[in-house]
Amino acid sequence: MPRGTLEVILVSAKGLEDNNFLSSIDPYVILTYRTQEHKSTVQEDAGSNPQWNESFLFTISDSASELNLRIMDKRKFRKDDSLGEATIPLDAVLEEGTLLETAYNVVKDQEFCGEIKVALTFTPEVNAEGESYGGWRESSREF
Repeated sequence: MPRGTLEVILVSAKGLEDNNFLSSIDPYVILTYRTQEHKSTVQEDAGSNPQWNESFLFTISDSASELNLRIMDKRKFRKDDSLGEATIPLDAVLEEGTLLETAYNVVKDQEFCGEIKVALTFTPEVNAEGESYGGWRESSREF
């Protein structure tokens, strides 16, 4: 698996379930790649069609091949509610380098509950010789 940096641009979501009685939902996203986690800003009163346009960086250095997005509703006086999840396979972006804005299904309890749009860019790690295959570089100095 290639090593490098994955940039995730969280663009927007649409069709999220807005089940708040007196106000609109306040959605945010938790982005997870293995043990790395980022949290977007909360879009207060954004309702079921929030816009983020935020960028997040992840270090790719192992065989994990998915990015997980958990969409949450920020609550004031109780635990935040889950609005659903999207799992993004990374094989295509690792091969192509860039995936333009793409919509992914948001699922909760195995049911479709909206979509989330992201753009992805993978920048491979490059060694001194210009090859992008690994993390270690042979020393040119003799001991």
